[in-house]
Amino acid sequence: MEQLEAERPLGHYLRSLRESKGGSLEEMARSTRIGLRHLEALETDKLNELPAPVFVRGFIRAYCSFLNEPADGALAHYRDMLGEGEAVQPGTPALRPAASWISSPVLVSLALLAAFGVGLLAINSFFKRPPRAPAPAATAPATVEARKPADAPTAPAEAPAALAAAPRPDPSVQTDKPAPAASPAQRLVVRAVEATWIRVQTDDGRVAEELLPPGATREWTSNKRFVLTVGNAGGIELELNGRPLAPLGAKGAVIQRLELPEGGS
Repeated sequence: MEQLEAERPLGHYLRSLRESKGGSLEEMARSTRIGLRHLEALETDKLNELPAPVFVRGFIRAYCSFLNEPADGALAHYRDMLGEGEAVQPGTPALRPAASWISSPVLVSLALLAAFGVGLLAINSFFKRPPRAPAPAATAPATVEARKPADAPTAPAEAPAALAAAPRPDPSVQTDKPAPAASPAQRLVVRAVEATWIRVQTDDGRVAEELLPPGATREWTSNKRFVLTVGNAGGIELELNGRPLAPLGAKGAVIQRLELPEGGS
């Protein structure tokens, strides 16, 4: 029976699951905000009428969530249809190769930050050194003076002209240079007014993918930009660096790879 279950196509699997729960596609479309034609394409295996795989996976998760069923089996059928290999058994964590510390973006960033700090300290210490006083001029060898009478007054010793003329450092002059200010980070806040599937990618490679329920609020930070993919453009409100953004589009519209802020590099 398990082998026959695995050999069934995705559409037959989803339709059987829905019919066993007694749900309808119309109710599911109203609850999940997924277009009815997309749900019908899922149940008839018409992949050419579906958007990119990243959206289809979100549709499958929302489909199973509406039926209160785990999505692992349906996602496994979809991976088989895409030719992505065998699905990972539920409850078994996928084995990933141990990441080398050299390729870790966090460690590389820390190493660059440490090198920048050492260089900045070296520059500051160089400019903080007081100017060196010039070496006193070499005095001419003393000449033998004729012996003066005992009652002749002795002339007072004069300070060397070189020592009197030596410049002294001016304490009022500051040679420190201020450190360059760090570039401010970008802050993105997303508020869901309707059930909306969203995917957010930041500069450091972090990816967040989630089906937001109505009223949910999420927040992310990034050094320069965000890349957004939204399944329901009219179902969310965006705020960037404390400023609200204009609506992305109509309800049910799909937005792919939107860069915020626009034109960010």
